[in-house]
Amino acid sequence: DTGAVVRQLRGHGHWVNTLALSSEYAVRTGPYDHKAEKPGDDETAKAKALERYKAATGGKGERIISGSDDFTMFMWTPGTSKQPLQRMTGHVQLINHVLFSPDGRWVASASFDKAVKLWDGHNGTFVATMRGHVGPVYQIAWSADSRMVVSGSKDSTLKVWSVRTKKLELDLPGHADEVFAVDWSPMGTKAASGGKDKMLRLWRH
Repeated sequence: DTGAVVRQLRGHGHWVNTLALSSEYAVRTGPYDHKAEKPGDDETAKAKALERYKAATGGKGERIISGSDDFTMFMWTPGTSKQPLQRMTGHVQLINHVLFSPDGRWVASASFDKAVKLWDGHNGTFVATMRGHVGPVYQIAWSADSRMVVSGSKDSTLKVWSVRTKKLELDLPGHADEVFAVDWSPMGTKAASGGKDKMLRLWRH
């Protein structure tokens, strides 16, 4: 209530570009999942929202991932410690965006090194590198069922990646210039993108 700093997390050697919270998707969508079933009343909605929050956090404290110009990411558990749980290395250029999957099991990261990387959402260990873009990757978004990631790049394309195969699932050309923004609807049926070509595009899944 006072706005006082309660904890400072130190470790990066350059500025921090992006932060992700393990419960972000559950908090954003409340009681609604990709099945789009409407709760019968407010009490049912509250119970469902709490259930989804607990599932996303695994019954543990919330985790934060930070991505930096120093090419590294850190996983933190700020509720219990000032020390990072994991230092996540592998990108060879600055990190633009990092995001937990809706179920909290995975983390995806996007970098100027043209790669999308996949990490374990519970301990921060490296899982896979997914390559296909020929320009820096600016932003990523998860499908509601946590099975796919879409990325937007300077190369003017979006690419959809499969978490199961760790490979390219679909190439989405259409923008005439760099793609700066991308998001996937909580129902999972559509994605949206925006770019330097001054266009918004909707994509059907």
